[in-house]
Amino acid sequence: MKISLYSFGKIVINGIEYTSDLIVFQNEIFPSWWRKEGHSLCIEDLVEVIKRDVEILVVGTGAYGKMRVPESLIEELKDKGIETYIAETDKAVSLFNGFTEQGKKVAGAFHLTC
Repeated sequence: MKISLYSFGKIVINGIEYTSDLIVFQNEIFPSWWRKEGHSLCIEDLVEVIKRDVEILVVGTGAYGKMRVPESLIEELKDKGIETYIAETDKAVSLFNGFTEQGKKVAGAFHLTC
């Protein structure tokens, strides 16, 4: 998957525009990603990631970084063999594309707004 554009509230992947939060895998998009606690990420929000063979998770926390990722969640993912990178969504998109180009088993969980 190649993300060609991100701007507040919008992301374009393989030429298709999405306007809601989503999780992107190597060969699949999980659209309309809703989180249990909105702006705080928890393990239940990442069931789709954990079910797949993912080595790296890139979390886009929004244009202004409003979504929080607790350290305990990062540790829990690490225990499951998933390395986690967290950044505002524009930077997270760059990380995701870079890992994809390197052939890594990467997933991206992107909050598109605040």
